Amino acid sequence: MPEFNKWMIDPNDAVMLLIDHQSGLFQLVKDIDLPVLRSNVTALAKVARLAKIPTFTTASVPDGPNGPLIPEIHQYNPEAVYIARTGQINAWDNPAWVEAIEKTKRKTLLIAGTLTSVCMAFPALSALVAGYKVFCIIDASGNWSKMATDLTLARIVQAGAIPLDTFAVLTELQSTWNRPDAMEFAAIFADHIIPGYRALMESYDKAQSVQKVGRETKLDHLDASLAKK
Repeated sequence: MPEFNKWMIDPNDAVMLLIDHQSGLFQLVKDIDLPVLRSNVTALAKVARLAKIPTFTTASVPDGPNGPLIPEIHQYNPEAVYIARTGQINAWDNPAWVEAIEKTKRKTLLIAGTLTSVCMAFPALSALVAGYKVFCIIDASGNWSKMATDLTLARIVQAGAIPLDTFAVLTELQSTWNRPDAMEFAAIFADHIIPGYRALMESYDKAQSVQKVGRETKLDHLDASLAKK
């Protein structure tokens, strides 16, 4: 296994926190296309399960206008643990949330939340004060304006958080192609991040098939036919 440094994610020390990815709040997002945001959040749920990263979710008054969590999160990561709040805007102000994280004995937090300037930023800032290493996943958060996102980025970076994108999280958790589940990681970023990679995978599979069972197109038959003429 590679030696991890403080600027990168150690999968053995990481916890995934997916905060307030709710159908109502998604309707306020203006800095990223909603299908892209939703797909990125789904990718994080999938990769957290594949990489065996403890995952916690929460929602802000889901029985009100903020709406329920998008169902994909728990659909694709049934081991994720939902922790209800009692009205706190900052998830870190909920003792049950902090207790669940502490019980993992892990000190690296991967945080995404909608809206970025509140649901992601507030717990990130609180976790930094509590001594955690914090990575903020910006393109799986979503905000009400680009200006608000820019200001939030400046704020969290000054506090010591490390901003990154969903694709970086997927590849850092994968770490190496020399693992039996490597193509499962590849399938996640092909399905959610870089669709063109799916075409590469299909081409590779076909090349492997040719080596095993032979060519589908019988060019030698064409050559023989031309020779007779």
